[in-house]
Amino acid sequence: MSTAPVEPTGTTREVNAAPETARGVAGGTRAFLRLVLIEHSVFALPFAYISALWAMFETSGHVNWAKLALITVAMVGARTFAMAMNRIIDREIDARNPRTQMRELVTGAVSVKTAYLGSLAALVVFLAAAASLNRLSLFLAPVAVVPLVLYPYGKRFTNYPHAILGIAQAIGPMGAWIGVTGHWSWQATLLGLAVGFWIGGFDLIFACQDVAADRVIGVKSVPARFGIAASLRASIVTHVITLALLVWFGVVAHGGALWWIGVAVVAGAFWYEHSLVKPTDLSKVNRAFFTTNGFVGISLFCFALLDLIVRGLGA
Repeated sequence: MSTAPVEPTGTTREVNAAPETARGVAGGTRAFLRLVLIEHSVFALPFAYISALWAMFETSGHVNWAKLALITVAMVGARTFAMAMNRIIDREIDARNPRTQMRELVTGAVSVKTAYLGSLAALVVFLAAAASLNRLSLFLAPVAVVPLVLYPYGKRFTNYPHAILGIAQAIGPMGAWIGVTGHWSWQATLLGLAVGFWIGGFDLIFACQDVAADRVIGVKSVPARFGIAASLRASIVTHVITLALLVWFGVVAHGGALWWIGVAVVAGAFWYEHSLVKPTDLSKVNRAFFTTNGFVGISLFCFALLDLIVRGLGA
């Protein structure tokens, strides 16, 4: 006669299985969020908010909270899709670069299947949010997806993948304006171009870290082709253009005093950013990339919001 204990339905083993599964799902979700660097949405969202709120100020004078929420969902969805696809497409390159060898798809912390499912879910969220805004937003949403997917491939065929990234990011403020008004505008285009040059410019700085690995692997970029010094000079030029476009936007959109103070603060942040990185010293790239550029977006948004409120934007 067997002496093994008989476990009735609902045993401890079965009860514990659910929490373990839940922990596994939670851990997988956290790993996926690390994969797509969800916290980096701070770079693009403030400019989308500036565009959306400015459009609301001009069209109704009041914040449309429902549309602002949909724009937030669309932006986060598009960015999550873009980052997931970037990691999927670049996983073999990442495995050969010492700086990126610990990324989740390389180590196996996130499976390729999970990354694809996550990217698909993010794409569906983006398209659904765009469809909920208006017909033009839905019509243009697939067009916005193209540079998001093209960017990781860009480093395989052009020395200027940073420009593709800039185009992808420029779409955000334009899309936000269209989401509010249902039509295109010059103002949003100027703001979008400013974002494109800004992000393309700091991508030039960030890419300087990988020059040695990129040349060995065969990855194309401005630093790999022309050197670090040339890349840093090009980044300065793009950020000067960014400031010029912000000034142009302020003129066309009739920005108030607080907007101009915000632009001045951004100029100071750019100066600080470029003072941190030298051709012979890239040790402060992360401070320049993450801290300073996060400050640029958030500070300009705060000044723009205050400017609009002072001039009559209502809740």
